[in-house]
Amino acid sequence: MSTAKKILMVLTSHDQLGNTEHKTGFWVEEFAAPYYVFLDAGANITLASPNGGQPPIDPNSELPDFQTDATRRFDQDDAAKQQLATTLKLADLDASDYDAVFYPGGHGPLWDLTDNPQSISLLENFVAQNKPVAAVCHASAALLNVKQADGQLLVKGKAATGFTNSEEAAVQLTEVVPFLLEDELKARGADYQAVADWNPFAIQDGLMITGQNPASSEMAAEKVLQHLAG
Repeated sequence: MSTAKKILMVLTSHDQLGNTEHKTGFWVEEFAAPYYVFLDAGANITLASPNGGQPPIDPNSELPDFQTDATRRFDQDDAAKQQLATTLKLADLDASDYDAVFYPGGHGPLWDLTDNPQSISLLENFVAQNKPVAAVCHASAALLNVKQADGQLLVKGKAATGFTNSEEAAVQLTEVVPFLLEDELKARGADYQAVADWNPFAIQDGLMITGQNPASSEMAAEKVLQHLAG
């Protein structure tokens, strides 16, 4: 029997930045950093998205300013690129097959993973099976409408983080996004926490692990591994 942990990573399929002419998608670093944290720990990684196939990469995340060791490693990693090009469809997944789930951010998830019934159902099944659910940056939106077995919202009364209102203002997208993540987490009763903009911060409360921004993706992934190690 293999004891390797099975980790599912769920990416956005959404590539339009509101009604601007700009593209969005997932943020490369928020995928690459956790991917290699998991891979280097010996985990088996499955990638999925609402539509399956190649998820859209936010073109801004490929700019030189945002490159890290993890993104540079990904640039040279044909196996990872091939895996990314062939993500499974969310509808075909079963939480029973995995030990944990991780949602990388980028602005895309605000549009296609917040109210997505398949994503919500999947996350609810992970929680029901006592397995950790993790999200970083804008992907914390995927947790907003997830309920626990008792019908209460998962985030209610729990410490959580995600892209801050001030970070959204800094990237000048406050008027473009469908909602402000910080506001929505607070509106659902989350104990919203954050540190100074662009600094690493990840927090775990029960089965829920959230990271604030791209700099927090590795830290959030490490918390998943710590949880799985028990």
